[in-house]
Amino acid sequence: MKFNLFALLLAALAGATMAVQGTLNAALGKIIGVLETTLIVMITGTLTVLLALYLLGLGKGNMARINSAPWYYLLGGLLIVVITYAVAAGIPKLGVANATTVIVATQVAAAVLIDHFGLFGMDPVPFSWWKLVGLALLAAGTRLLFNT
Repeated sequence: MKFNLFALLLAALAGATMAVQGTLNAALGKIIGVLETTLIVMITGTLTVLLALYLLGLGKGNMARINSAPWYYLLGGLLIVVITYAVAAGIPKLGVANATTVIVATQVAAAVLIDHFGLFGMDPVPFSWWKLVGLALLAAGTRLLFNT
């Protein structure tokens, strides 16, 4: 797999943004409720994407091809609701750092499985003993950072 600095920077941006988003969602959830916050987040996201696609013309894809996608590719919308709710509910109880640490550790573990088996149309990336060592170190680091 070829190294791509731009993709790495985008991933880093996503990681930092997720911590801020989770914090904002948790704070709003304390005021209006977690499920209500999830709804507001989904509405705000939908309006933002509609603006980008149709008013700013930033879309480069082809929505007409949606019917050619397997049905389970559409579950991302359902999963973002679960993610948003779980993050907004978990952060106030665990703290931002603890919740984010657990999120990252489980996200990486799931990603290793998805890579290895080439799930959901992804190109397989074989599991290696080094990845096992990395997961073990990640788990140990999670335990060290998780100070309740």
